[in-house]
Amino acid sequence: MRRSMILATAAAAAAGLLLAGCSSDNGNDTGTGGTGGTATETGGGNGGGKTPFVGVILPDTKSSVRWETADRKYLKDAFDAAGVKADIQNAQGDATQFQTLADQMITEGVNVLMIVNLDSGSGSAVLQKAKQQGIGTIDYDRLTLGGGADFYVSFDNTKVGELQGTGLAKCLKDKGKTSGNIVYLDGAPTDNNATLFSAGAHKILDPMTQYKKVAEQAVPKWDNQQAGTIFEQMWTQQAGKIDGVLAANDGLGNAAIAILQKNKVNGQIPVTGQDATDQGLQNILAGDQCMTVYKAVKKEADAASALAIALAKGGDTSSANGTVTDTQTKKEVKAVLLDPEAIYFDNVKDVIADGYTTKDKVCTAALAAKCAEAGIS
Repeated sequence: MRRSMILATAAAAAAGLLLAGCSSDNGNDTGTGGTGGTATETGGGNGGGKTPFVGVILPDTKSSVRWETADRKYLKDAFDAAGVKADIQNAQGDATQFQTLADQMITEGVNVLMIVNLDSGSGSAVLQKAKQQGIGTIDYDRLTLGGGADFYVSFDNTKVGELQGTGLAKCLKDKGKTSGNIVYLDGAPTDNNATLFSAGAHKILDPMTQYKKVAEQAVPKWDNQQAGTIFEQMWTQQAGKIDGVLAANDGLGNAAIAILQKNKVNGQIPVTGQDATDQGLQNILAGDQCMTVYKAVKKEADAASALAIALAKGGDTSSANGTVTDTQTKKEVKAVLLDPEAIYFDNVKDVIADGYTTKDKVCTAALAAKCAEAGIS
């Protein structure tokens, strides 16, 4: 991402002493808890000084399958390899559960809390409570506006949208569409990333006046079922005169593809995506989806876990050498920012070669010929 973007107490120590012998109930922990706390070298939260204990709250399983199939695994592997105790939980889209998990982790004695917020309001409340207890804080993947996290680890999310906009324009051109109507299925309105994806896409497509935006709607909670309903309404309202779909991720894209299939026009209308899910890659191979955006989750998880471990140990956090701007507070947040990659038919193989998924998962019997054509071996 650009290096600048618009965008504790003694009671805690006592709680740690009382509960140090309690174990986390998720089975993902290694090592032991501890007490005390000193500031890190680079001015983050007071994680260093305790026996390192990192709490991680993932958001759900609806917005993307990645949180459980990829992020949890990679984060756990990294913490295990470092011998650092970690409690990794999933709020399953419930803001109340998100708060409960955070409270439990604070009580358990974590000295670093990493979150993927459900929305900035509930996320900010959690971060502020952690900071009051001297706990180091990291926003993972999504920036919590107004949250004041010590660090942020993510991809260049405006660039994600730019890749999607560029991809849709490319695929429209490839289909001989020199003009046409396009619609946007944006991510959750409560997700700052969704705002950035949309901004990036509009930055590319708005100057292309030959392509007219005829509808745009955010999908609450990234819910794929609602996305299908929303897109079907768009289709009906436009009397089927839609030439391209800017879908913010593979799940939303697949919801649109289902409606296109229902109307027997799948493959004729370019649809974008994001996350390089198995389903998204299969849709690309089948010709129903134009492209996806691959965010190498392992790199993101490795960067976040390394930063969390350093913060927990009071070590060097200089890997966070970028910044983003919290558009609510106007303050700069130290960040680790990674580059996303556009994936089309001819480089689906790169996602498999990177180890993010496997040929066996993507190349079903029905797609065997397409996989061979795409050079997947």
